Amino acid sequence: MSPEAMTSSPPPLVALEDVHLSFGPTEVLKGIDLTVARGEAVSIIGPSGSGKSTILRCINALLAPSSGRITVNGVRVDALRNEAERIALRKRIGIVFQQYNLFPHLTVLDNITIAPVRILKETRAEAERHARELLERVRLADKVASYPGQLSGGQQQRVAIARALAMRPDLVLFDEVTSALDPETVGEVLAVIRGLVREGMTSLLVTHEMRFAEEISDRIVFTENGRIVEDGPPDQIFHRSQNPRIRHFVRGLGAREAVQPGEGI
Repeated sequence: MSPEAMTSSPPPLVALEDVHLSFGPTEVLKGIDLTVARGEAVSIIGPSGSGKSTILRCINALLAPSSGRITVNGVRVDALRNEAERIALRKRIGIVFQQYNLFPHLTVLDNITIAPVRILKETRAEAERHARELLERVRLADKVASYPGQLSGGQQQRVAIARALAMRPDLVLFDEVTSALDPETVGEVLAVIRGLVREGMTSLLVTHEMRFAEEISDRIVFTENGRIVEDGPPDQIFHRSQNPRIRHFVRGLGAREAVQPGEGI
């Protein structure tokens, strides 16, 4: 084996190369280059309308880029041509949105097991066993038989995280998952995500929780006007950036300028 082969690093789990996306005449992504290594936690921060959530939706094939290349675990996402191919991709990518989107008529246990049984073809017994393990991890073991309407917002969001993990994903995308929560329940959701990151779950987070992003992220990506302005370790972005716009944002405007629930860009 050559020295080059011995020292080469594995390919990134996620790679975006010169990704552009427009909605009509409005260009939302203007040449995004981004990689996420397996086991890495990357947070995307930036002002409203900077393209943060759009990046996640492109990775998960919920949106198709106008041009550029997106690869997830060896799959060319931008080349997928039909819904069957997109569904196959989403089996390996979990995504948790601002809104919980739980089935109100199903119990917590059924909300978590429905996709593994129907899509992964797991047995009901195996799906339930895994669901109960996940509910332990998100600290809701006692809510197995509850319905979403009986839970707080923070509890529903933790069920949504468990539901995403039930598909045994290679990657989890978190899209402003605390934006719709009241301040008292934000901490319980962040604690769950913190635990997943510490366990090595590959994660890409869009968040306005600046202190949390600094704490748990391997890298921080700052976006503005559809472009990545800076990409680096948390200490660089939050404390040593030479970009005055970034310094201004992280020193006080982060919470006010972050995406608000329902913005969707």
